Amino acid sequence: MTKWIVAGMLLAVASAAGAESFPATLQWSQRVELSPRVSGIVREVGVNAGDRVQKGRSLLSLDAAPYLARVAESRATVTSFKEETAEAQRDLVRTQELYDRTVISTTELDQARLRQARAKAQLDGAQARLARERQDLTDSALRAPFDAVVVARLVEPGQNVAVGLQPQPLLVLAKAGEMVARFKVSADRIGSLKTGQAVTVAVGRQDYPATLKNLGLEPVKDKDGAVYEVDAVFAVKELLRAGVAAVVKLPE
Repeated sequence: MTKWIVAGMLLAVASAAGAESFPATLQWSQRVELSPRVSGIVREVGVNAGDRVQKGRSLLSLDAAPYLARVAESRATVTSFKEETAEAQRDLVRTQELYDRTVISTTELDQARLRQARAKAQLDGAQARLARERQDLTDSALRAPFDAVVVARLVEPGQNVAVGLQPQPLLVLAKAGEMVARFKVSADRIGSLKTGQAVTVAVGRQDYPATLKNLGLEPVKDKDGAVYEVDAVFAVKELLRAGVAAVVKLPE
């Protein structure tokens, strides 16, 4: 058995069969911290740490009453401006007909055009406000961006949430069905590895087929020297935890 040692640190063990084994640590393949884009009082939290959720599932909702009221108000404003715009358009048509018959002056026609343009601008502004209010209503609920595991729940119903420059995360999710085993290799070894290369990740007594991903481009300072980090991504059905020790096996 041959050992590779860099600055006193054991990086890999090569067996007689030619396979190298690297100590690794499990990491989430994708981790996100979620917080709503709008402020409000938390009405419901529908998940707990450890729950599996499907993409699109509602996770948390704020009190929607203020946002529903704003949507209703904006919708009423749009309806009113639609009527005003339609009336201004009809008035412009009548004025144009009178102008064509030389009954009224150019000034009166210009005024009718101005009224129609002003009414249209007000309608456009009201419709834009309605779209924003509807988006705020949608944003008052958090939904899973992908199939995930709830890593942490940091909020309870009744809590006041305020949007700021650095919003406080309320839920932490990790991608379900996929994990990463992160290990370190020497500068001499990193050049021989390739993205997509097939490897095996061992967690306890279970082996998982994996592929290499995210080969480090910059050295990472370690207490025993400078090395490069490499990720091996693999699919899992059961729940594994980040931080668990693993072994990455690279066939020669």
